[in-house]
Amino acid sequence: MTSSTLASMADLKQVFRRYKIIALLIAIAIIWGFFSFMTDGGFVTPRNLSNLLRQMSVTGILACGMVLVIIAGEIDLSVGSLLGLLGGLAALLDVSHHLPLALNLVLALGFGLALGLLNGYLTAYLGIPSFIVGLGGMLAFRGILLGITGGLTIAPVSDNMVYLGQGYLPPQMGVALGIALFVLAVALTWMSRVNRSRHGLPLAALWRDALKVVVIGAVLLAFVRTLNSYDGIPVPVLLLLALLGLFSYVSTQTVFGRRIYSVGSNMEATRLSGVNVQAVKLWVFGIMGVMCALAGLVNTARLAAGSPSAGNMGELDAIAACFIGGTSMRGGSGTIYGALIGALVMASLDNGMSMLDVGTYWQMIVKGSILVLAVWVDVSTRSGR
Repeated sequence: MTSSTLASMADLKQVFRRYKIIALLIAIAIIWGFFSFMTDGGFVTPRNLSNLLRQMSVTGILACGMVLVIIAGEIDLSVGSLLGLLGGLAALLDVSHHLPLALNLVLALGFGLALGLLNGYLTAYLGIPSFIVGLGGMLAFRGILLGITGGLTIAPVSDNMVYLGQGYLPPQMGVALGIALFVLAVALTWMSRVNRSRHGLPLAALWRDALKVVVIGAVLLAFVRTLNSYDGIPVPVLLLLALLGLFSYVSTQTVFGRRIYSVGSNMEATRLSGVNVQAVKLWVFGIMGVMCALAGLVNTARLAAGSPSAGNMGELDAIAACFIGGTSMRGGSGTIYGALIGALVMASLDNGMSMLDVGTYWQMIVKGSILVLAVWVDVSTRSGR
């Protein structure tokens, strides 16, 4: 290749690195446009978009935990089976033992934390590769699920539990939420400018921050109006928004979050600097277990039943969402909002192909190909070639 061609390729890599999220949003627009055209507008109806977001919430919850695991330089292949196990356990406790919802939630989250910490202990303290730990968990957790359910669907779950997966916020509360999020965006943008000015750091042009706030406001307005024109904002989507805010704060504004990135970037240097690397990895897997419990509860509530096949291949969707959203397979790089955008890509493909009655085998081929493509993009844009 000529030097000008190599320079152009290098410039393209730099642009893609910097504007990867914008590229993803453009990809989502293209996917939605294609499926809307193929379904004569049926894909973008408020009803289908509400179903799409509720469907995405399960993968999104898993992705919130998985992105931390991958940033820390590890992988967890057991999340789909653990989701199924904890969701099935919650259904069993609800249907057979009639436990109050609050107690059921506490038990499911507690079991999720314990099993996640077990995975973390095996990986961080016993030195077993996380790939093997996850693979073993995938088989073991699915086997336990089949054992406690007898291979049968557990149904019907109580109305209180169903609300977690099928409930909606009243329209008035949806509007209030949209206004609150917009005010929060304005406040955070202003505080960022004030802090940068106080420390003598360069400031972005005021019109850029103003444009960012306007775009956020337009997105929130479209989001609330679209969902309120159906039944309101789904409860699982509300939960996902809360997790987005919580995990974004933890990963960017806390010492623990910075340590996760540091461990994934250079584990040995981080250890030599005095950070307890094993403890960081232990708690990352513990958080992943809690996310599996939440996703299992939402999935059971959405289906109004505990299924022995629940969460099957869920680990593929979660891992693909992270890689599509810009998380590096090498660790040390990734964002929560990027992983959720990746989850939206996966859910959009699932939903659109289902509406077009595309065969299951083709859906698996497409999703597997996208996973490989996402990793290839990560490798090619980060390499020096």
